[in-house]
Amino acid sequence: MEINRRDFLKMAGAGMGSMILPTPDKSSASKLAEAENAFSMLYDATLCVGCRACQTACKDRAGLPPVTDEARLYEMPTELSADTWTLIKLYNGEDDYSFVKKQCMHCVDPACASVCPVQALEKTPEGPVVYHGYKCIGCRYCMTACPFDIPKYEWDEVKPYIQKCDFCADLQQEGLPPKCGAACPTGALISGRRGDMLEIAHKRITENPDTYIDHVYGEHEVGGTSMLYLSKVSFDKLDYPKLDSKPIPEITWPYMKAVPYVFFGMGGLMTAIYYFTHRNDKAKEE
Repeated sequence: MEINRRDFLKMAGAGMGSMILPTPDKSSASKLAEAENAFSMLYDATLCVGCRACQTACKDRAGLPPVTDEARLYEMPTELSADTWTLIKLYNGEDDYSFVKKQCMHCVDPACASVCPVQALEKTPEGPVVYHGYKCIGCRYCMTACPFDIPKYEWDEVKPYIQKCDFCADLQQEGLPPKCGAACPTGALISGRRGDMLEIAHKRITENPDTYIDHVYGEHEVGGTSMLYLSKVSFDKLDYPKLDSKPIPEITWPYMKAVPYVFFGMGGLMTAIYYFTHRNDKAKEE
């Protein structure tokens, strides 16, 4: 078998072409400015009564199976999973208690999307971070990159996918709120422009300083998130990590951009080895 220079370059180039990563096209500051007009949701833990109506509505809309208690009598998930995209948990401390809602934070500059080598995760201009299962190769880099431990894998499926909240992106396109927000009976979940949600959040803190800690979680963390939180209990007690304001993609991109070249180099090396180990095949056949 004989391989000429053109065939060699085609084979090596094909390997690199399939591994091209998206290049960041905007600064974190410009993304945050644009996000002020994108969709956002504000969760006020002081108004949440733990009814879990949002949790049930999410499962109904997404067609997720129930996660029952040990006796299999009623819905009782304890953690986010491939079958539970949003979850109400209870913090019960010595001096105080609070309910808290767990779900995808829909970061302004999401780490999960930045590390995906096939762009299976996408940050839409409208606000949601959506997942394209048909693109996914199952590398699970997104699970490692997410600082909030949100993406979950279908470990028990023959053809597994990543699962997480999609912010009801389809409903948003129709001008409708996410199912979880629409189901909330106390107003603990409200939605709208991110700029408006931040204004409401800061107004509540200013007018009720004894009710809230002076912090809107998600305003600055990892470059900002589309999910925003108010609470009377410190967020570290509610199991929210203390994070810098710098977007994670700004830290990971210098390393991720080297990935295609690593694969290209390996592809070229393997092709060269194949060429040299098979260069005499044609002569032997003759």
